Amino acid sequence: MEMDMEKRGDVLFDEGVDLVKFQFTDVFGQNKMVEMTRNRAERAVREGYPINRFALGGLKKGETDSAAPEHMTGRGERTQLYLKPDLCTYALLPWEGAGAHTARLICNVCGPDGAFSDLDSRYLLQRQVERAGELGLFVEFDFQCEFYLFHTDDDGRPTTITHEAARYYDAGPIDLAENVRRDMLVSLAEAGMEAESARHGLTPGQHSFRLPPRCGVEAGDYLQTFKTAVKRIAKRHGLHATFMPKPNMSGDGSGLHVGMTIRRTDGASAGETAARFRVGILKNLHNMLIFTNPMINSYKRLAAERRSVFQPEFPAAAWEKGSDKAVRLTGDGERGSSLQALFPDPAANPYLALAALISAGIDGLENDDALTQREADPRFPETLGVLIRQLGDNSFARRTFGETFCRIYQEGKKEEWERFCSYVTDWELAEYLHRC
Repeated sequence: MEMDMEKRGDVLFDEGVDLVKFQFTDVFGQNKMVEMTRNRAERAVREGYPINRFALGGLKKGETDSAAPEHMTGRGERTQLYLKPDLCTYALLPWEGAGAHTARLICNVCGPDGAFSDLDSRYLLQRQVERAGELGLFVEFDFQCEFYLFHTDDDGRPTTITHEAARYYDAGPIDLAENVRRDMLVSLAEAGMEAESARHGLTPGQHSFRLPPRCGVEAGDYLQTFKTAVKRIAKRHGLHATFMPKPNMSGDGSGLHVGMTIRRTDGASAGETAARFRVGILKNLHNMLIFTNPMINSYKRLAAERRSVFQPEFPAAAWEKGSDKAVRLTGDGERGSSLQALFPDPAANPYLALAALISAGIDGLENDDALTQREADPRFPETLGVLIRQLGDNSFARRTFGETFCRIYQEGKKEEWERFCSYVTDWELAEYLHRC
């Protein structure tokens, strides 16, 4: 598949580059990668790089083409797909090893005719960004992203063990991971992706980074790259970084607080736009949770809203009422009017989460509806299973992501949910084994 391309000046890659990684994101938010030498990469940029369709859907070990999950065997998905690198995303990756010898390009996924695939979540975000632009909206995103650092076992597998006792904003020597965070900050800066700040989280092992504003697809690229860098650098220190929303019972949940700064290019009031944007998100909150909080474990974190506990990372204390615990206006500034969504997970596919927020905000602008009493004091569902069953009738999701994407996403999540429902947990054994 021939592709149009513009070179970065006279050369495509820096002279010292040995390997180039073509990165893309699957339907469920997993970062994927193909790596090749510099010479092969230059050819792949010109012609596209073919991938198997299963790369976007998560083929499990032991499955074959004939025994694949239902969501991967539809006739519409039986086509060759291609990676189309976005040359604007070229970057050197200092965390990949000594020296700047590895570069990356983030790719869109296309069909043989060069058209974007219905399963390309990066393109789905770009489509919503363009929709906003047509309405005179310019939206920037910034993030507060939380994660845990845990030790690994003798085989290198992750555990939920941390040897530190540091808590909210603690510093060294209590904070045993201070040097790890410093390494992350420096490496991100070397790659041209500088974070604003970093600190220790509320409970032992948890950490929080503030990421500066980015617009459109660049924001999704930045967040996905940040998560990859954190995992790579943690591994270098013998640790495992996890963005799992609620990795243990005693610790605080990890959230992704998404700030949105809105400017109008048509002279309309940015403050009024931000207020309507917030209304749209609240009215579509239930419809977008399967994309912003996509894991079974996500609802263990959101369960804090139902218990009499206080979590500074979470929108509000359990006794507080109102919609500010989900989305709140944060004021006006030189860059525009701002609001913040506090419910998303750091484990979400960033492209889908941001696309859902933009689409919901636009709905709020196009439909001048007031919040109902239920929407003004939202309650989160108890399980992911509720949302999976309702996705087929979710008109907001179909408008935002398309019929094909929603069908495949639902089938994949349904398969995940069925595996969970049949699994006998340690809690069940501890609760019932001695009783029965």
